[in-house]
Amino acid sequence: MSIAFQKSGILTTLQDLGRYGYRRYGVNPNGVMDPTAARLLNILIGNDENEAVVEMHFPAPQILFEAHAIVSISGALFAATLDDDPLQNWRPYFAKKGSQLKFQNKTNGNRAYLAVYGGFKTHQWLGSSSTNLTAQIGGHEGRRFVAGDHLEFNEIIKKQPDLAAVQISSSLLPSYSRFPTVRIVAGAEFGLLSEKAREMLLAQDFMISTNSDRMGFRLQGESIASNEPHELVSAAVNCGTIQLLPDGQLIVLMADHQTSGGYPRVGHVISRDLPLLAQLATNDKVAFHMIEPREAEQLALEFEKELNFFRVGCRFQKQSWNI
Repeated sequence: MSIAFQKSGILTTLQDLGRYGYRRYGVNPNGVMDPTAARLLNILIGNDENEAVVEMHFPAPQILFEAHAIVSISGALFAATLDDDPLQNWRPYFAKKGSQLKFQNKTNGNRAYLAVYGGFKTHQWLGSSSTNLTAQIGGHEGRRFVAGDHLEFNEIIKKQPDLAAVQISSSLLPSYSRFPTVRIVAGAEFGLLSEKAREMLLAQDFMISTNSDRMGFRLQGESIASNEPHELVSAAVNCGTIQLLPDGQLIVLMADHQTSGGYPRVGHVISRDLPLLAQLATNDKVAFHMIEPREAEQLALEFEKELNFFRVGCRFQKQSWNI
């Protein structure tokens, strides 16, 4: 009872919300690049929100369902089809045994996610199913999926349920674009920037460079200088931390970020806007807007409150499926 990868896609891995509690040992968290997309997807089809999902880039994989499944896709729009019938993102579908899932082209965003009802059978490492490609551990044998791989289901679906009424409020969905304005809060070393440098951080547009990956997005823009060179002790960093490099350029740390760093932390992308950043690719652009920590906290609390209403609604809807 599984899916089979007929084509691998360019970078297809198994991820959950990350591996936490081990950074003091130098173990980075990994996990999905777009946690909002993964959480909404799992809740939508009745899973725990930390269930492992398949993270896909374009060109995406071609997948064969070797058993019945309830499936859904979120994140980037890759023009998904199930047996040549188009699928919408953020909606659950019934995939019968023998169905083929394909992705035709990329229209918006750069990372899509696939989940099945009940989740996938995984072997966890340090409490997480996320793939650490550098250490070659976690996920599916610590590597990306290749043609011929199989990923088994936790649950067996015997009949097709009525899924028509399930949908996500538009207020919960991220507004992906190739040029978002992302809200940030000041970092611990923001004070090292001159007044001009602070203005440059918030006034200019930055381009995602080719030297970017799941560890971090290097940004190209006009050089930003600190008041004077400083020798810094390595300190904790997180997904969304914006560091100032010695050449005056910026890097935004992403899901596979290191546990600590010695470059000045001039800002942090707020959790509500991380999905907008996570869906960018080379040559896309981003601008920053500074807000106060209290506002960032309020935005996060409002999202979690609305997400909880959605979670409760999906729980009731799941009871009507009679799977």
